[in-house]
Formats: sequence, structure tokens, C-alpha cells
Amino acid sequence: MYIQSLIKILDDINEWIGQGIAWLIWVVMGLCVFEVITRRLLGAPNIWNMDVTSLFYAIHFMILAAYTLKHNGHVSVDIVYEKFRPEIKVLLKLFTFLIFFFPFVIVLLYVGFNSAVSSWQFKERTSIGLPLITPIMKTITPATAFLLLIQGIGEFIKSLLPSHKGGAR
Repeated sequence: MYIQSLIKILDDINEWIGQGIAWLIWVVMGLCVFEVITRRLLGAPNIWNMDVTSLFYAIHFMILAAYTLKHNGHVSVDIVYEKFRPEIKVLLKLFTFLIFFFPFVIVLLYVGFNSAVSSWQFKERTSIGLPLITPIMKTITPATAFLLLIQGIGEFIKSLLPSHKGGAR
């Protein structure tokens, strides 16, 4: 019962964040439309727009990585994998999580955290001098890694449970 509750909490965190962050694509689209209108129709391009658009798209794209993992939406090569029995699929999934996924996410969390802290400490600015954009973008990396880590833990535990074994991808 405790394990099921833990899995639900981990899934719910990424579901809630994913559904909230997904709406940022409208901000990205609005910024792009604004730039097209001001640049093409008014002849007044905005130097700041590219940096701000990149920020919102980075948040949208990266934070949704854990949400995508939760919904099995990442690209996978199933040519060989689909031929295996469900038990072999589970073992392969557990193996790849242990050997590839968790080490990658932990390194990403560590390096991303150090980069974000450094960026905030030095008050890093964009190439055109905008404040906050670069530190926020660099903070997205460890945030993404953390969300991937908690979702990965949930997916790993699900693979170990008899009720989820048939659901291995």
C-alpha cells in the first residue's frame, strides 16, 4: 500500500507540473506572433524577443521530459525489444534504468545544479545584457533532472511490481 501511494505521489507531481507547463507553448507562440507582427508589419524588430522566447520554450520543452516519461512518450527503438517475452522486457527495462537512465540523470542534476548556482552567483546575463534569462534557463536543467529522477524512480518501482509487469514497454 505504501509503495502504491509513493508511485501515485511521484506520478501526480509530474502530471500536475506537466499539465501546467504545457500551457507555456501558448506564451511561446504569442511571442513568435508578436515578433512577426512587429518585425514584418511595423518594421520594428525586438532584440529581446529571441532570448525571452528561448527561455519559455526551454522551460516548456525540458520540464515536460518527465511528463513524457510518465506517459511513455519518448522515442524508443522497438524493433528487437517487441520480440521479447514480458519478463525479458521488464529485466531489460530495469537494466537500462540502472545502467543508463539513473547515472545520466544524476550527472545532469549535479552538473546542472553547479552551473545554475554559478550563473546566479555571477548574475549572468544574455549576450544582449538581459538579466535573469540565463540563470533561469540554467536552473531548468537541474529542475528537469530532478523531475526525471523522481519519475524514473516511480517507473522503476512500477516495473518491479507484479501488477505492472505486463505494462513494460
